[in-house]
Amino acid sequence: MRVDLFDFELPEERIALRPAEPRDTARLLAVRPGEQLADLSVRDLPSLLEPGDVLVLNDTRVIPAQLKGIRVRGEAVAHVDATLHMRTAPDRWLAFMRPGKRVAVGDRIQFGHSAEACMLGQLDATVIEKGEGGEALLAFDFSGAALDEALHAVGHIPLPPYIASKRADDDRDRQDYQTVYAREEGAVAAPTAGLHFTPELFAALEAKGIEKQFVTLHVGAGTFLPVKADDTAEHKMHSEIGHVSAETASALNAAKARGNRVVAVGTTSLRLMESAAREDGSIAAWSGPTDIFITPGYRFKFVDALMTNFHLPRSTLFMLVSAFSGLERMHEVYSHAISSGYRFYSYGDASLLFRDDR
Repeated sequence: MRVDLFDFELPEERIALRPAEPRDTARLLAVRPGEQLADLSVRDLPSLLEPGDVLVLNDTRVIPAQLKGIRVRGEAVAHVDATLHMRTAPDRWLAFMRPGKRVAVGDRIQFGHSAEACMLGQLDATVIEKGEGGEALLAFDFSGAALDEALHAVGHIPLPPYIASKRADDDRDRQDYQTVYAREEGAVAAPTAGLHFTPELFAALEAKGIEKQFVTLHVGAGTFLPVKADDTAEHKMHSEIGHVSAETASALNAAKARGNRVVAVGTTSLRLMESAAREDGSIAAWSGPTDIFITPGYRFKFVDALMTNFHLPRSTLFMLVSAFSGLERMHEVYSHAISSGYRFYSYGDASLLFRDDR
């Protein structure tokens, strides 16, 4: 499909730079096939679901994956930034380098060059491979838990470009850009639909008899990459590592068998479940990388509803929601959201989409 079909105009003032306080006071736009749009609050979520329905949340935890460094090549030095996006070994990460043209295979890069990484000194890495679009494979001098400790000491929370271009990250982001249920370290971007949940909201959902299950998809920086191709068939998705346990798969299959709905909290949960789903409409335990790219025409196998924030124009995520609820409908939804003052993107408001199989 032509990428320009997924374009729309978004006023700058609609981009949220901070989340709602408390988190569950964010607005929620309910979208059901063939029905009027409903302007609600995230706190209304229990009223939109039935006892026995299951929310599926991504429990990945964001790490401080944005690094500032100095490239050393003999006597020549240059400042470079790295955004880690996938761990490939205890001491190795794939990263997007900026400017990418400043690094080459064999270069040494010093991160935390003021020696604040840990008592052993600065955090250094070697460029092992160079890919396309500024991507490089970095081999760090530290490994495993020692590398994790160093990253937490010198790294920054990798705020999305549309926020980072307007303000620097701060200590507040270390809490704001993390779900209250995050536990599996490895993401470099938050599963932002989950940012709206609070202990109070979970208690209200439990009182209604709505279940929750957790999956893990370590969101990569590729989620921020623009679609530069003119046609969706020419766009390459970056892989992300995910895991669905046998226990979770069994609980989700049981919910389907009794006629309840599976509600993905965020596009990351949806992409992972659709990667693990079988053709017969069930889901299996699953672990590994996924580069699933969902556009209109995709036949959803498992997920019945999707809670998600409002996405960028021409993005793979707007393509996904257009596949889920229909392209024309999503243009209508986004037009309503813009004119009604909804806040967009990672720290913005949410929508609850019920699948349109027509």
